[in-house]
Amino acid sequence: MKNIDSIAHVTGKSLYVDDIPVRTGTLYGVVFPSPVAHGMISSLDVSGAVDMDGVAAVFTAEDIPGENQIGGIIPDEVLFADGKVEFNGQPMALVVARDELTARKAVAAIKADIEALEPVTDAREACEKGMLLVPPSTFQTGDVESAWDQCAHIFEGRTESGGQEHLYIEMQGSYAYLMENGHVKIRSSTQGPTHVQKAAANILGVPMHKVEVDVTRLGGGFGGKEDQATAYACMAALATTKLEKPVKIILHRMDDMRMTGKRHPYSADYVIGLSKDLKILAYKATFYQNGGAAADLSPAILDRSLFHSTNTYFIPNTQVTAYSCKTHLPPNTAFRGFGGPQGMFIIESAIAKAASELQVPARKIQRKNFLQEGDHFQYGQVAKNVNIGNCYQRADDEYQVERIAREVDQFNEANHWKKKGMALMPICFGISFTNKSMNQARALVHVYQDGSVGISTGAIEMGQGVNTKILQVAAQTLSISPDKVKVETTNTTRVSNTSPTAASSGADLNGKATEMACKQLAKRLRKTAATLLNEKLGNISLQDEWVFVNGVKSTLRWAELVKKAHLERVCLTEQGHYATPMVDFDKKTSKGHPFAYHVYGLAVIVTEVDCLRGNYHFDKVLMVHDFGNSMNPDIDMGQVEGALIQGIGWMTMEEVVYDKEGKLLSNSLSTYKIPDIYSVPKVVKCVPLPTKGPRAAILRSKAVGEPPLMYGIGAYFALQDAIKAFNPGYNADFDAPMTKEKLLMRLYNNQ
Repeated sequence: MKNIDSIAHVTGKSLYVDDIPVRTGTLYGVVFPSPVAHGMISSLDVSGAVDMDGVAAVFTAEDIPGENQIGGIIPDEVLFADGKVEFNGQPMALVVARDELTARKAVAAIKADIEALEPVTDAREACEKGMLLVPPSTFQTGDVESAWDQCAHIFEGRTESGGQEHLYIEMQGSYAYLMENGHVKIRSSTQGPTHVQKAAANILGVPMHKVEVDVTRLGGGFGGKEDQATAYACMAALATTKLEKPVKIILHRMDDMRMTGKRHPYSADYVIGLSKDLKILAYKATFYQNGGAAADLSPAILDRSLFHSTNTYFIPNTQVTAYSCKTHLPPNTAFRGFGGPQGMFIIESAIAKAASELQVPARKIQRKNFLQEGDHFQYGQVAKNVNIGNCYQRADDEYQVERIAREVDQFNEANHWKKKGMALMPICFGISFTNKSMNQARALVHVYQDGSVGISTGAIEMGQGVNTKILQVAAQTLSISPDKVKVETTNTTRVSNTSPTAASSGADLNGKATEMACKQLAKRLRKTAATLLNEKLGNISLQDEWVFVNGVKSTLRWAELVKKAHLERVCLTEQGHYATPMVDFDKKTSKGHPFAYHVYGLAVIVTEVDCLRGNYHFDKVLMVHDFGNSMNPDIDMGQVEGALIQGIGWMTMEEVVYDKEGKLLSNSLSTYKIPDIYSVPKVVKCVPLPTKGPRAAILRSKAVGEPPLMYGIGAYFALQDAIKAFNPGYNADFDAPMTKEKLLMRLYNNQ
């Protein structure tokens, strides 16, 4: 089945927040941001803006009737700065005017007197000063300190991985207006409608039931709208409540880049110990996460980095400690992979360092240490249905890994100014929210009198195809044509207490809830059919919009069955509630069973470097991916390809740069580079791993949103391999992204 949104997308008919027809009297909001990263507010003069023709009002912290607080995990983030500013771009005021141009002119008339203080932008410096967002966390297993004596080889080093701008096509935005009796409706570009609802109610000082949040779809999210869409929804709700007029806020691209957080930069130290036969016996690491000025989702992202800090490897003795550091940058936030890529980059760097020092291919160490069935992860969960070894075997059968390696060596022997590099990137990614309470979802399903079906869930469609998959679940479970099913907008009034669409769990959680509701409806209708046909319930089935008796088509069609059921007052509405079973994690002991299942995969990456100019391209990325039993191969393959390129971008060209004063320098598409069509590898191929998916996955089809991004990490190590081929004296360092400037310098270092 094709993505149900494809035609509307390419014809421009899909509706986003900025496409909603505006109501009469709609006003427009523009944020006044802090011009400095750290300081005390002496005064904030908004009179110049208030007096401007066309300005309806200017709102600051003083105008908030409830609590000036929008923090999710930790209540440490204000809507408007109050007394102090903690990052350049922090909202200090909101100007609301008759149009956006007037509002922007008014913003320029606001005067802020701020006593500037020295900002801290580096995570290690923040840690040294005791500036932490939460207490440090440690995952460990075995006894690292005693294991060093057993190691024949011990290597240590340092890694740096940078931030990444989400760069969703649709910027942050909200449109709010009043309903009856003081109720507020917010049309928001958010991955977390319930968080928006809760935060807006807190800002307004009203119960949650007085705030309705509705989401049609997002023009991309990638995690950047899980938490950070909340502020602009709250501002719109505040302004519309105060002015009793509709208010719309859509950020300008450069404002969006300046004001919002990115993927967390990580700095890390590691020590890795191996036996003579290259078994990893011990691994110790310390992570310094740059969380920015407020916690946002940093604590959960930090945990995910720890969960995936050993990637696909069994290491009997580990100790990994992570610090979430408070700096004077915009609060960094969720990004596809949610901390997993940072943790994986560090362990892969440690393996690459060991391989370089021992002068063996990194893939030899990787293969020696792959997880086996029954091994335990450092967080205590036993590894079951382990597919990484099968992924490698499938890759070798399909692509002939060692033949590719020989071809790379032969090319390098024949060419001096051009060199190729090769790397393997195995992945193991756990599926579930690591906060147990978030592993739940609901679906509301209506069967209408004509046999058509409407479905409401908590899932947010943002281009990943979750609505298509939910529609498939309903059509398959009820055995009706997909064109009879409509997936409604996501609305907190129809489906309450939603978990954000994140952690690659949107289809699993909401699809399972939909399946449960549809099964109950199907059973109810089968009972009606049994009565009408005077048959036993066990003899009745629904197939292709007909009622079958003992496998034989009857004279009763789906539409007629529904009509008769309604006349008999049979309930044609059902709610499904799904809570992922067997997931639990004790944060005090850092042990448990946090994931419903794991996704595995392997990529072979080959690059070619122009050693005169420092240019490079990727010849091929050849993948084997563990889809389980994919319910929609087209959508899933699209997710793999998109995630791969996004991962390559993070590792090679997407460089987020702030100056020492906390000002974003890579603040536009002229200074921040993302992969375009010319950056895509010449060959991208992905074959599915033949396997049976787990019951915890919807229709046994494994989650696919985040895991493939980690394939892109291999791009960095393929470039390292090419550098080493040209510059044998290169002492490998691990500072991502590997921009062309960095690569050129490394080609000639130590020569």
